[in-house]
Amino acid sequence: MTLKNQKHQFDIPEDVTYLNTASQSPGFKATYEAGIDGLKQKNQPYTITISDYFEPVTELKKLFTKLVDADDYNRIATISSVSYGIATVANNIVLNEGDEILVVDEQFPSNIYSWQKLAEKYDAKIVSIKSPGTSEQWNLHILNAINTKTALVAIGNIHWSNGSLFNLKAISKKAKSQNSLLIIDGSQSIGALPFSVKDIQPDALICAGYKWLFGPYGCAYAYFGSYFDNGNPIEENWSNRLNSEDFSGLTNYQSEYKPMANKYCVGESGNFIYVKMQIAALKQILEWTPKAIQDYCKHISAEAVKALKALGCEIEDENFRTHHLFGIKLPENLDLDALKKDLFSKHIFVSFRGNYIRISCHLFNTSDDFKPLINCLASHI
Repeated sequence: MTLKNQKHQFDIPEDVTYLNTASQSPGFKATYEAGIDGLKQKNQPYTITISDYFEPVTELKKLFTKLVDADDYNRIATISSVSYGIATVANNIVLNEGDEILVVDEQFPSNIYSWQKLAEKYDAKIVSIKSPGTSEQWNLHILNAINTKTALVAIGNIHWSNGSLFNLKAISKKAKSQNSLLIIDGSQSIGALPFSVKDIQPDALICAGYKWLFGPYGCAYAYFGSYFDNGNPIEENWSNRLNSEDFSGLTNYQSEYKPMANKYCVGESGNFIYVKMQIAALKQILEWTPKAIQDYCKHISAEAVKALKALGCEIEDENFRTHHLFGIKLPENLDLDALKKDLFSKHIFVSFRGNYIRISCHLFNTSDDFKPLINCLASHI
């Protein structure tokens, strides 16, 4: 599938250069309309039926199942955030003294804090793998660090700050050879980069919904593999119990949960507004396809990458990073404060990570969107 610019699907003003989808994505017009429909429904509560609490959530789970190439929508939980999903995973892991939890250096904190608490609880150890300078070498260091002490590997599909690609297939194979769990944070890749649960076989995949999945803030998704089938949720949500669709029998308290990952859904996951917005967003992404989105981003950023390198900026080799999100290492002598002020005054929105600029583009961008950024940088170098 070949995609063209889709700016007409968004409400981004012509004088704004938005290259910061990784922090917060703009909404589709279709998602906005779906949210309005949800508000109208909430404003007329007498139109809400019992099925409205459940059927849209099932549809949403099926859409995410298709997006990540999983087999069964019952393995998907709709949750509120990545931290909620990671906390659920940590709640169902028992470690031995001296076990190791492997992460990468400068990993996003929502995928760190729960592991720190877990390691402290069981007198285990966090092993953080620093980047040796290139993504290719980084992957080798990660693989070499997985050993008999490794209880779990908690990692992203890519690094959230610079788009470095992690070889999840090789990492998964090595982890399984050591009986280690593989927990993936897919927040900065799912929706913009192809991903297959069948191929990678993670034990859990947690993904924020407000970035590359274009949902509202406060929604997320989780895939839980068979390891977690008999686990315990971090909250006791009535709708996650068996036969909860029977409102007349809710006080016939049910000890059994719904199967697989359903027990891990966040309370009020049937949110009439959020679910409608998420369904509209996932339908659009599935229509475009993550592969086509990735190819489009590669196409529009190719010349910009060359121009940025010519200015003295450093960018990872394209074979070891993504194209929807990548980091630009700035020259050392550049005045960052002056650059930030200049970019803001020109309505150019990017994300700074230390001496790096993180670029994250999408279908509302064109190759022309990189020109104001390049010109602004050139005036400061």
